[in-house]
Amino acid sequence: MAITEGNLPPLNQQGLDIRSTPREEMNLYPLDTFPYEFVGREITIQFEMPEFTAICPFSDFPDFAVIRLEYVPQERCIELKSLKLYINSFRAVKIFHEHVINVILEDFVRACDPLRAAIEGDFHVRGNIKTTVRASYQRPGGDSHGKTTQSASDIS
Repeated sequence: MAITEGNLPPLNQQGLDIRSTPREEMNLYPLDTFPYEFVGREITIQFEMPEFTAICPFSDFPDFAVIRLEYVPQERCIELKSLKLYINSFRAVKIFHEHVINVILEDFVRACDPLRAAIEGDFHVRGNIKTTVRASYQRPGGDSHGKTTQSASDIS
């Protein structure tokens, strides 16, 4: 039997109040950048943020994760203090694991327009389930290595 939109079970069968924080109410700290002085020379920059916290929309309890971000700059690099403050600003945000990784990737790409970026959210075990979410971005015109290509204007 093929699964179609018409024969999926209804959403939220438990009847829980699962409202995420609307994007316009997240009040995330702005990401600052600085010029990359070696445009044309590809380097890979990796960050690991082991103290990520956001709020679960189902339970209102905190979700903890290690966020790993890797990118190849084009003309701008991300400024570390702003990245720290941006990541820490999720502590008051209700958001699903799957969505927070996409929000971070969108904001990151919008801020520094990298050649490539990849992000992983390695969420701590909750209720006997461990979640890992990965997303990536490839700037149009670059070597995609089999990845889906989307432009910075698509991330909005």
